Amino acid sequence: MRIAFFGDIVGKAGRRAVEEHLPRLKDELALDFVVINAENAAAGFGVTERICNQLFDYGADVLTLGNHAWDQREALTYIEREPRLLRPANYPVGSTPGRGANLFQTAKGESVLVVNVMGNLFMETLDDPFAAIERELAAAPMGVVADAVLVDMHAEATSEKNAMGVFCDGRASLVVGTHTHIPTADTRILPGGTGYQTDAGMCGDYDSVIGMDKEEPVRRFTTRMRSSRFEPATGEATLCGVMVDTGPDGLATAVSPIRVGGLLATHVPD
Repeated sequence: MRIAFFGDIVGKAGRRAVEEHLPRLKDELALDFVVINAENAAAGFGVTERICNQLFDYGADVLTLGNHAWDQREALTYIEREPRLLRPANYPVGSTPGRGANLFQTAKGESVLVVNVMGNLFMETLDDPFAAIERELAAAPMGVVADAVLVDMHAEATSEKNAMGVFCDGRASLVVGTHTHIPTADTRILPGGTGYQTDAGMCGDYDSVIGMDKEEPVRRFTTRMRSSRFEPATGEATLCGVMVDTGPDGLATAVSPIRVGGLLATHVPD
C-alpha cells in the first residue's frame, strides 16, 4: 500500500497548494490513501465544515487536528457527524466530541488505522499520549485488524515526537510529527520497520514565520507587544508531507519526504 501524509495546512495559501498539487500527485504517485493535518486551515486557526469538504474533494481521505481543533466553534458539532475528521485521541475520554482514531477502507478494500495524538511538552496538557496510542493500537493491531497504521503526533518537542516513533516501532506503518511547521531531515525507517519523520512541515507559504505574515510575530518577539492578530501569509505555498510504502505485514518498505511548490526545494518520490 502507498500512503501519503501532508502536514499542517496554513490558511488559504495552504489550501491552494493542496488544490493545485494533490490531485496530480495522487495520480502520479499512485497513492492509495491520503491524510492531511487541517488544524490551521481556516485562516490559520481551526477548520470549518466547508473547508473540510473542499479538502475531501481535492483528494484527502482523512483529516487530523491538534491544539487548534476547537478554534472554529462549528467543529464541535461537525466532528460528531464526520468520521473522517479526527482530533487528538488523548483529549479526556467521554467528555470531548468526536474521535481520535478510526479504521478506514481504501478503494482497494485495505484497512488503515489513523490515530491523532497531541504531545504534552510545552503544549496544553492533555491525557498521556503514549497511553492513548497504546489503547488505539491494541484495539486495532496492525496485521490483525488493520493492514496499515498511521500516527500523527502533534507536538512541540522533537524529543517527545522521537520517543513516540520508538514507542510505536514495529506496530505502525508511519509515525509523523506535526505542529512545528518545519520539515525535518530525518526521514527514515526505524529498526522495527516503522517509517518516521519528526515533522512533516506545513502546507503553507515559507516566506513567513511558520506560515504567518512576518510583521506581527517579529514585533512580538522584539517588543513583547501585540498590535494585531496573526494572519496567514498569502504567497505561494509549499505542499510538504511524507510518503510510505508498506509490505504485506504493514511495515514500511520505503519512506520519503514530499515537497512541491513555493520556496522549498522540490522533492517528489520515484
